[in-house]
This record gives sequence, C-alpha cells and structure tokens, in this order.
Amino acid sequence: MTGTVVWLTGLMRRRGLRLLGTAAGIALAVGLTAALGGFIAASQATMTTRATHTVAVDWQVEVQRGAVPAGVLTTLRGTPGTATVQTVHLTKTTGLEATAAGSTQTTGPGVVLGLPAGYRSAFPAQLRQLAGSPEGPQLAQQTAANLHVAPGDHVIIGRPGSPPATITIAGVVDLPQADTLFQHVGAAAQSQATAPPDNVVLLPEPTFTTLFHGADVTTQFHVRRNAPLPAAPADAYSRVLATAHHFEAQTAGGALVGDNLAAALDAARGDAAYAQMLFLFLGLPGAVLACLLTAAVVGAGASRRRSEQALLRTRGLSTRAVIRLALAETVLVAALGCLVGLLLASATLALAARTGPRAELTWLWSAAAVALGVVAATATTLTPAVRDLRARTVTQTTAVVGRRTRLPWWLRTGLDLALVVAAVIVFWASSADNYTLVLAPEGIPSIAVSYWAFLGPALLWLGAAGLLTRIILTLLAHARPALTTGLRPLTGPLAPSGAASLSRQRPALARASVLLALALSFAASTATFNATYAQQAEADAQLTNGADVTVTEPPGASVPASAAAPLERTPGVRRVEPLQHRFAYVGADLQDLYGVNPATIASVTALQDAYFTGGTAKQLMTRLQTDPTSVLVSAETVKDFQLSPGDTLRLRLPDAHGGAARLVPFHFAGIVNEFPTAPKDSFFVANAAYVAKATGNAAVSTFLIDTGGTNQAQVAAAVRREVGSAAAVTDLTEARGKVGSSLTSVNLQGLTRIELGYAIVLAVAAGALVLALGLAERRRSMAIMTLLGARRRQLRGLVIGESTVILAGGLLGGAAIGTVLSHMLVKVLTGVFDPPPSHIAVPWSYLTGTTLAVVVALVAAAASGARASTRPAVEELRDL
Repeated sequence: MTGTVVWLTGLMRRRGLRLLGTAAGIALAVGLTAALGGFIAASQATMTTRATHTVAVDWQVEVQRGAVPAGVLTTLRGTPGTATVQTVHLTKTTGLEATAAGSTQTTGPGVVLGLPAGYRSAFPAQLRQLAGSPEGPQLAQQTAANLHVAPGDHVIIGRPGSPPATITIAGVVDLPQADTLFQHVGAAAQSQATAPPDNVVLLPEPTFTTLFHGADVTTQFHVRRNAPLPAAPADAYSRVLATAHHFEAQTAGGALVGDNLAAALDAARGDAAYAQMLFLFLGLPGAVLACLLTAAVVGAGASRRRSEQALLRTRGLSTRAVIRLALAETVLVAALGCLVGLLLASATLALAARTGPRAELTWLWSAAAVALGVVAATATTLTPAVRDLRARTVTQTTAVVGRRTRLPWWLRTGLDLALVVAAVIVFWASSADNYTLVLAPEGIPSIAVSYWAFLGPALLWLGAAGLLTRIILTLLAHARPALTTGLRPLTGPLAPSGAASLSRQRPALARASVLLALALSFAASTATFNATYAQQAEADAQLTNGADVTVTEPPGASVPASAAAPLERTPGVRRVEPLQHRFAYVGADLQDLYGVNPATIASVTALQDAYFTGGTAKQLMTRLQTDPTSVLVSAETVKDFQLSPGDTLRLRLPDAHGGAARLVPFHFAGIVNEFPTAPKDSFFVANAAYVAKATGNAAVSTFLIDTGGTNQAQVAAAVRREVGSAAAVTDLTEARGKVGSSLTSVNLQGLTRIELGYAIVLAVAAGALVLALGLAERRRSMAIMTLLGARRRQLRGLVIGESTVILAGGLLGGAAIGTVLSHMLVKVLTGVFDPPPSHIAVPWSYLTGTTLAVVVALVAAAASGARASTRPAVEELRDL
C-alpha cells in the first residue's frame, strides 16, 4: 500500500497535467451523459404536464341505453382518482328561430345542452363568456351570429314531438373545446373525428329539465381526475387507458368513456419518444467524443508510460505489482472524473433551468454516467498498460529506434471505406418516403422506435474519422518536400529535419487532427440542427396562427375587405392582409377553401417552398395571379381524386344569397402541403378575386396582421379593443404555447446551451490539450536538438508547424464531416420538424466563435510549448 501511495504521489507531482487531462475527459463524458439524462426526464415530465393541462374535461362518461345513470354515477365516484363529477344532458333540436330588426332568421338542427350550476367552476376551460351574463340560457358564438341575436333577445327552440319553446338569451359563449365536447363517445366513433354542430344552445339544468322532459336525452358525466400519473407520457397514457377500460368493465357495458385525457397523452407520447431520440442523437456523440479525448490524452504519454513500466520491471517489480499500480491510477482518475462530472452536470442543469424547465439529476442516469466514466477510465488507462505488459518484453518496450510506422489494421483492411458505404446505405433506407422513426399507433399503449436510425450517423461519424485519418497519414508520409518548403521560413536549415520529425510523428498528429475534426463536426452538426429546430418551431407557430396577429371573424359574418383599413391604423401594425375562408364540395366531400391575394399574401406571412409541390412558393403564387382559375390542392385530395396537373376541378361553393351552391370551374395548378391557418389534411388555396366574382360574395373571414415580428401581444390587445368581442384575436405568442403537445413546443434553450457549451470545451480540449500534452512529452527530443545546435527560433518554428498541421487537418476535416452530418441528422429526424424545413439554418455566429476559440487555444498551447522549448537543455534533461 505504501508503494502505491508513493507511486500515485509521484505521478501527481511529475505527471499531474496528464492525470488532470485524463480526469477532465472522463468528467466531460460523465457530465454530459448525466445532464442529458436529467433533461430527458424533465422534458418528458413537462410534456405530460402540458398534455394534461390542455384537457378541459378528462373523461366524458356516456350512459348507454338501458343503463341506470345513478348506478353508473356510483361506480364512477368509487373509481380511484375521480375528483369532480358534473352531470350533463344533451338532446337535439329541430331548429332555432329568432326575429331581430324586423328580420326573421332560422337555422337547421342543433344540439341543446343542460348544464348544472357548478359546471363553469368545475371546468373553466370549457366555456368562455363573450357577451351578456353567465346566468341563464346561452348561445354559442356561431349560433348567435347565424340568428343575428344578442343578449336579451328571444329565440324559439324547435322540440321533436313537442311544440316549440321560447327562451330569452342571457349571454353568448365561445366553446374552445367544441370538438371533444360533442364527440361521439365510443372507441369506434372516436377514431373518426366529426365536426361540432353549427347550432348550440346551453341551458341551466332546471330549464333543460322543464323544456325537454320526456324527450330523447343523452346523459353524460363530465369528470376531472386527480390520480397521480407517471412522468413519461407513454407510461401515463397506459395507466389512464387501463383505468378507463377497468371502469367500463365494472359498468358491464352500462357506460362508455370519452377519454380526452388519454387522447392528449396519446399525442404527447409520440412526441416524447421523438424528444428522447433527439436528445440521444445530439448528445451521445459528445459523450463518445469525451471518451476519445480521454484516450488521446492517455495516448499522448504512451511512450513514456511504456518506458516507466520497463524501468519498474527492470528494477524487479513483478507484472502483478505493475498492474496493481496501473489499477490504482485508474481508480484515481475514475473517481476524480466521475465526481467532477456529476458536479458539472448538476451545475449545468441548474444554469439551464433559468431559461427552461427545471431539470435535476436522476439516479438512473447518474449511475449510467458513472458506469460510462469507469469504463472509459478502464479502457484508456488500465487496458493499455495490461496489454503492453503482456504483449511486450522489457527490450521490446524500450526499443524505439528504427521502429516502422504502419497503418492501423482497420485502415489496411479498408474498414473506414466500408463504414462510409454502409452509412450511405443505412441513410438511404432510413430516409425513404415511408420510413417512420417513431410509430405510436392510436389506442395501442406500446410505441415502436426505430433505434437503428442511429446507425447511419454513427457509421458516417466513424467512417469519416477513419477516412480522415487515412488522408492525413498518407499526406504526412508522402509530402515531405511540401512540409520542408512550409517549414523553411520558420525553421531555416532545420526544415528538412523538422519535416522528417512531423512525418515520423504522423500517428500522433493524425490522432490530434481527427479528434479536433470530430469535436468541430459535433459542434457544427449540433448547432445547425438546433438552429433549424428553432427555425421550424417558429414556422409551426406561424402556420398555426397565420401571422404575427390574426383576426378571425365569426362564422356567417359578412365582413368586407375594406375592414382592414382601421386595423392598419393601429399602432405597431405594418400591413394587414384579408383572407377568405370558405367551404367547397369536391364530389360529396366538404373541404376548406382559402381565397388569397397571390401578389401580397407573402408580405404578411412566411410561405416556405417546403409547403408546396410542383413549384416554389413564389412560382405557385405567380401562377394563381396570372391565371385566376388556378387552384392549389392538398396532397390528400390529389391522391383521393387522382388529379393530374392541368385537370379541370369543378367545386360547388355556397351562394352569397343562400341559394343553391354554385358550380365553379378551377384548374389544378399545384399541390399545397401546408398553408397558414389551414388544416393539415384536405383544403384548397385559390385566387380570392376569382372566388368573389364566381360566388358574388367578396366577404373575408380572416385578417392577417404583420407587426414586423415585435410587440405581437401589445398589438393584439389594441386590435381587440378595435374589433370588440365578436371576432377572435390571436397572436404569435399565444400560438407558440398552443402547440402544447407538439414536439416543437419543447424548450430546447437550456439543452442547446449545454450541448453547445460542451461542444466548445471539447473542441478546445481536442486541439489545445492534446497538442500541449504531446509537446510536453517531446521535451526530451527538443532538449537534444538544442544540444545539437538548434536555435530557439527554429524550435519555435517546429512547434508552430506542428500546431498548423493539427489546425488545418481539424478545421478542414471538421467542416466536411459537420456539413454532411448536419444534412443527415436533419433528414433522418424529419419527423421532429413540423413542417419539414425547406432549408437548413446555419448558425454562422456560433460556428465562427467556436473556430476562433479553437484557434486561440491552439495558439496559446503552441506558445506555451515554444516557451518550454527555450529552457536550458541541461536543465530540461535533468528534470526529465
């Protein structure tokens, strides 16, 4: 034990830089892995919380025919996790009628809801009061617009099998969750979404019971649950789904559950799987790179380590004793690296929490990170020592003169080229049209994740590293004349010797250059992906909202395009663009139709080329302008109706005066995959002037407002005061929050800072630390050259030449690998983006800063090495 302590003390005193470098590499690997684990756990918990908060009513339990509602209610209250239950009654009306300003308006069939007194307080997100008093009968916003009524007006309700009844409207409400409120409860029905009814009346429960006593009434129990859920959306979804099925089984078919909570978690679990894949794709290469850095640090002193081992064996130590000393060194660097790594991870998570969700270290990921640190320490420190002891005699260990430098076996066999070819094949397969990285079938708890998609980037990374190693070794072996020419201004007559020295050192120089290239490629690919991610998150919000601020008129309202004029006078508004939203029949299918001004629509909202097929955004908008009969059709409609470019498409559009629908001819001009404010499935985009002329109706339904990308919330508030409560006003800030369970809503700022910060540290360490350690290990040769007559300026020139070789190889190789890897990551992870990017965003400022940091670090390491080379040779040799 005493000998081991003496050995470790001597190492820390004489080889402290090497030990600290090894521990630093392990710390970076452990810290990055543990921090990534904390972010994965925090992001999944955040997505679960967001998904549950978007649900207004967790369960809608519908009593089936023949069942006793009281018995179902008793079973429901006895189900663990049931917090609040409100009884809701639904029935149908044959139509509504109202007289206002001497004009009588009627509607078609609708739905009447009977709500208990405490419903609003129990489910506040279900109703939003727009006008009047919340006490008494209410009309939905669209119904009030159809009937042209306001609070205080009378409405006649048609009752099946009974005379009509008259009610006095107390208020007008918006139903933000109308799609789920009026869903057809049942597993088969829920798989097919249906549009909510146009006409809705909400009555207090006593009024409903009086008016519809004896009618065909459906009873539902609206439920809020408070059962604790697992952090991961997939686990939470499985638990909620199982609980709902258990309740249905207990009622023996007496009730079905409209599981809105499970539906929200169903969407979030696929996003959570993508998030985990995203974190692993972007973070694990950094941990691997930290391990490679550790190996490079240890490898820089490999020759000295072998000499020390030979000396110990010469002095009589047994092989077992030497291994025991190597094991003690391994334990020391592993313990130090793991401890510093966990502290580093904890500090970075705390720092990232200032701009994102709170993340903490988890036991599972911390244990995995420590295991990685121990494996890295063993593989880089203990394993080489044991291998040298068993494979080399003392004479072989000390014999270095005349040793021939050969290509590694994996280069001689062409493994690097095979890896690149395999990466291309895997990438081609993983980026095919029908390839799905994450598959989360609706209603099925299990998620299929194609982890083999990791293989393409991983193979490319390894193959490119091997290929770059081959290129650098080949150049250094066969380019002595060029090296001599380059070194002559720095070293003078020492240039041929310097070139020969660089050629002999080509394995070490290749390792340093490749390690720097991998670090720079990691920084470049990570930064590029994160910049593209942020770009598409903003595009997703733009698509959802339409523009910086959007004004949506109520259905049935007839608002002229000239209504944009007062909006343009609002402070902060740069431009207002009217947008038509109609409905059109293609065959028997009713779809959305958007009428736009092709010449000006792009001035208020971003139209990316990726939104269209058959031409760029500018080309297709020009086509709509030059040929007003042109129409852009969604890809789903093109597929369903087997359309080809130039086909005549006859759509039936509603008449302006309520008559029969008009048959309007269009010409199919291109495919639109995404469009601002449009749904994701089936819709048309046409020339607004042509639609207005063909239908006799120039009314618009939406105003897109450009604020220059600033002050959206303030402008939206001013616009609300201008338009009143009749129209809905939304801004881009709200839209970013409304993509609640979408993956692009995950806040990556904290993760991005961690990844990019680690990338800079790894890049600097890969270049500067490896160079500094290499120069430190060659102090003996520098001292001998000084004794043979080399001047200080010449020795500094050799150091500068070595630094230049490493820097040139690292920068050029890193740029090439980073460019290819960035495109591959974006393509493989296409499912992360909604919509897919039309171009990759390149963060030039970050890349420039990283390059400058590496250059400065290498210059500093070279300067330090140059200063060390000018020490008196006798003093240097004495220290060594």
